[in-house]
Amino acid sequence: MNNTSELEKMIAGELYNACDAELVALRSKARVLFTQYNAADYDDKQTKLNVLKELFGGIKGAIDIQSPFYCDYGFNIFAGDNVFMNFNCIILDCARVTFGDNVFLAPNVQLYTAYHPIIAAERIKGPEYAAPITIGNNVWLGGGVIVCPGVTIGDNTTIGAGSVVTKDIPANVVAVGNPCRVIKEL
Repeated sequence: MNNTSELEKMIAGELYNACDAELVALRSKARVLFTQYNAADYDDKQTKLNVLKELFGGIKGAIDIQSPFYCDYGFNIFAGDNVFMNFNCIILDCARVTFGDNVFLAPNVQLYTAYHPIIAAERIKGPEYAAPITIGNNVWLGGGVIVCPGVTIGDNTTIGAGSVVTKDIPANVVAVGNPCRVIKEL
């Protein structure tokens, strides 16, 4: 008999049921917290920081997130020092999302760790997968960038506005497009 919880399966990158009661409760808790964050006065930095400390899995140093901000669970988000997210960033953190130091996200950046089976007969049953996203140090993601599950973006890299990052991007480059590709080494 398998006693692995759906949360454990999700964290392990295995097929899991997102409708599981424990996962629904964890998403509900995150929604309460990011709603508090989004409702806090812009100048109330301490309240905002306290909410993020409760919501995120870890915060290394300075962090500034412009409201509104949305996420699935929060506990799978780990931020380095000097992380900035502009308006309307969305993080589907069913798997771990790690930000290095000095990471800047422009408005409308979306990070998706969740994905679904590609075979329709399996997909419509409801289970899903998740794969981690890792953003290195000194990275800038331009406006409207989408980062797909399982992607790593290397240090000192810039991703151009509107790009869809479907595969790993190395360090020290400029990458743009859909799908995102390296156009310049730095």
